[in-house]
Amino acid sequence: MAPVTSLSDTVQQQLASAISAVRPEAAADPLLRRSDRADFQANGILALAKKAKANPRELATEVVAQVVTGEVIEDVEVSGPGFLNITIADRAITANLAARYADDTGRLGVPCAEHPGTTVIDYAQPNVAKEMHVGHLRSAVIGDSVVKLLEFTGENVVRRHHIGDWGTQFGMLIQYLDEHPHELDHKDAEVTGEEAMSNLDRLYKAARRLFDSDDEFKTRARRRVVDLQAGDPDTLAMWQRFVDESKIYFFSVFEKLDMEIRDADIVGESGYNDMLAETCRLLEESGVAVRSEGALCVFFDDIKGPDGKPVPLIVQKSDGGYGYAATDLSAIRDRVFNLKADSLIYVVDARQSLHFKMVFETARKAGWLNDDVKAYQLAFGTVLGKDGKPFKTREGETVRLVDLLDEAIDRASAVVREKAQDLSEEEIAERGAQVGIGAVKYADLSTSANRDYKFDLDQMVSLNGDTSVYLQYAYARIRSILRKAPEDVRPVAHPELPLHEAERALGLHVDAFAETVAEAAREYAPHKLAAYLYQLASLYTSFYDKCPVLKAESPDQVANRLFLCDVTAATLHRGMELLGIRTPERL
Repeated sequence: MAPVTSLSDTVQQQLASAISAVRPEAAADPLLRRSDRADFQANGILALAKKAKANPRELATEVVAQVVTGEVIEDVEVSGPGFLNITIADRAITANLAARYADDTGRLGVPCAEHPGTTVIDYAQPNVAKEMHVGHLRSAVIGDSVVKLLEFTGENVVRRHHIGDWGTQFGMLIQYLDEHPHELDHKDAEVTGEEAMSNLDRLYKAARRLFDSDDEFKTRARRRVVDLQAGDPDTLAMWQRFVDESKIYFFSVFEKLDMEIRDADIVGESGYNDMLAETCRLLEESGVAVRSEGALCVFFDDIKGPDGKPVPLIVQKSDGGYGYAATDLSAIRDRVFNLKADSLIYVVDARQSLHFKMVFETARKAGWLNDDVKAYQLAFGTVLGKDGKPFKTREGETVRLVDLLDEAIDRASAVVREKAQDLSEEEIAERGAQVGIGAVKYADLSTSANRDYKFDLDQMVSLNGDTSVYLQYAYARIRSILRKAPEDVRPVAHPELPLHEAERALGLHVDAFAETVAEAAREYAPHKLAAYLYQLASLYTSFYDKCPVLKAESPDQVANRLFLCDVTAATLHRGMELLGIRTPERL
């Protein structure tokens, strides 16, 4: 099905044509926006009049005379010093929604990019042999939604999970496992993810204790790091075992988060090991990096420490070891030259902004990034507790992610059980998981990524306010109404019917779905879609309160209002899906 032109785009085009007819020499941007005073308001006349040294109200009157009213624009009037207030015809609202409703692809008339680019998005980056904590939440949730938004709008997306799977700690772990070969044996044929990570955590603590107390073991462990970097087969085999055990755990956590993480997309630090020496050579030969006190460094004119001295990006340490910079720069080379990406997105904690600023600038100096290839850090803020401080346990420890998710599911299950009328215990558990995980995701995604937010489960699972539960409940309410409709009464659009004010407001907002999705994808801003969906649910609640559906005045009006319900439900469902949140049919 062809994309559906939104009413705002149609009005924008008609006003631009009217402006061009009056002032052919001017840039004809009406600056259209939604308004409390009318369906839309155009503010562009004021700037145009100022540039032309004309009276803005007189110019606005001339433009209005050129506007064709009737089919889409019912009325346009001049307001104040030269604003244009536009009212859309009821018929046009219903007809446009009907066109979206007729889209059997489920896209609701949302267009796909005709000439998509290729975006590599780096998100959900846990560490091997370490449990995931609350700090891992935002990268996973935000990244997953951005992936969905970009793919839905037609972009070619390559997912990358840059897990921490390399470095000196693995020499210690491998040596300990070599000397204690049964430490990771499992009694059961199948082991859960949490059990696997519990085993690794126990192993790590034991290895650390020995490392700190036994100098001979410390020497053997450091020798193992050299063996690992050199590719010794036995050492690599043990390292692979750590990675495999950790992946069992990673997949279990991501499954609980209702996220798809594919093994082929996991390319950790180790994946670029063979590129590190060449990356350093290219940077040094091109003069981008220089030797300083034995280390290979990149210096920047605008990055200095408190003492006024330059702060370098260290690509290779003086002992020959490679840091994060070498790996990140090698990843850029791979993503640009092998994966042919034109956009690189890194969903990474804002506290790493300086590191990525230096890495990106280094890549630009080397010519790996240019006007055709951009890199962008989608920096996110911190998850805070109710006290406004970084979220910790009562003992002051970092909160385990699985504990946080389990508590959210428990709280949500209690809410579902309280509201449930005809749900079995199995259905309550299923809905509880969908509502609980949805609540955690929505609290994150409804906040601009670069802002901190407070983690308050009581608020997150509330039926009131800006929560996913409120949106899920609105969707379930619509599905309930549609189920109650008589079999011979189906949702059918009737453009000839006049619309109630609440119907008009709901219809105009539903019609803005496509442009909202496009904006959220273009700006990597899931919070803009979340805000749209909350307003959609609020407008539906107002419609539900003011406009009887099954008891409307005539059969045609019943059918038309059922149609409004159904297209709203489809929009809520698709929008929530793009946020990675389920919409249960019953709550």
